[in-house]
Amino acid sequence: MRTDCHQHLWPARLLDALRERTTPPFLDGWTLHLPGEPPCPIDPAAHDVVTRAAAETADGTGRALVSLSSPLGLEHLPGEDADPLLAAWNDGALELPDPFRVWAAAGVTDLDPGSLAKTLRQDRVVGLQLPATAFADPRAVARLEPLLAECELADKPVLIHPGPAPVCDTSDLPAWWPALVPYVQQLHASWLAWHVGGRERHPTLRIAFVALAGLAALHHERLAARGGALGRLDPLVHYETSSYGPRAIDALVRVVGVDPLVLGTDRPYAQPFDATDLPGFGAAFAHALTRSNPAHLLEGTPR
Repeated sequence: MRTDCHQHLWPARLLDALRERTTPPFLDGWTLHLPGEPPCPIDPAAHDVVTRAAAETADGTGRALVSLSSPLGLEHLPGEDADPLLAAWNDGALELPDPFRVWAAAGVTDLDPGSLAKTLRQDRVVGLQLPATAFADPRAVARLEPLLAECELADKPVLIHPGPAPVCDTSDLPAWWPALVPYVQQLHASWLAWHVGGRERHPTLRIAFVALAGLAALHHERLAARGGALGRLDPLVHYETSSYGPRAIDALVRVVGVDPLVLGTDRPYAQPFDATDLPGFGAAFAHALTRSNPAHLLEGTPR
C-alpha cells in the first residue's frame, strides 16, 4: 500500500477552535498568527477534505498520515489551554475519511499518559507526533518518558516534527526563514538527543524524524571529530523525506542506507514527487520508500 507518512489537513473542529482564540496561536479568518512567525495566509482549499481526498486518490495513495502542525505550539500550552485544542485535533482528525489516518497529538507541558493511551487504542491512529522542541536534549527526552512508554506499549511509532519557532521580531525575515533555520536546527538537536538519551530507555520504540532529521546524520564525520560516534545504525529510526529531493536523499542513503527512508510530502506545504523519477534509484527504491519502509515504521513489518 502506497503510504504518505506526513501531511497536514486541519479538520473543522480545529479550525473553529483556533478562530475562537484571540492570542497566538489563532486564526483570523484564514490568516494564521503565531508568536515566532509572520502572519501566514492559509489556502482554504488546502484544508478542504473533499479536495484533498481526491488528490490522494489521483496519486494512488492508500494511506495519507495527517498530523497536527506542531509549529502552532498547541502541545506546549498549559494543560487547561492545550486540552480542548488537542481534543479538537484528535477527535476531528479521526472523523476524516479514507485514505487519511492520524498521528495523535499530546500535551508536552502537562503530561497526560492516560489520555494518550486511550487515543492510541483508536484503529485510525497510527502513532504519536511530538514537537522537536520537546526533544531538544537528552533530559527533555527523559521527561517525556511517560508518553513514549505508552507508544511503546501500544506498539505504535513516534513522529518528530518541528515545533514552534522562537519568538522574535519577524518584520525583516523572509517567509521561508522558520522552515530553513529554527525548524532544521530543532530536528538536528532532537535526532542527537534521541540517540544519546532515548534509545536506551525505549529499546523497541519505532521513531521517525521528518525532513530527513534536518540532515543530522550527514554530520557523522564532524561528530566523530568531536569525540562522538554514529555507532551501529539504529534499525528502528526512520527518516521522512518532505521538502527534500534527489541530492539530499542520495546523500543520506550513503550514510544510513535505503531501509530507514519513508515517503512524506508535508502536503499542502510541499508537493509529492514521483519516487521513480529520482536519478539513479529506480522502481525498487520507489517501492521501498512508499511501501515496505513505511510498513516497517508503522507496523514493525520485517524488512
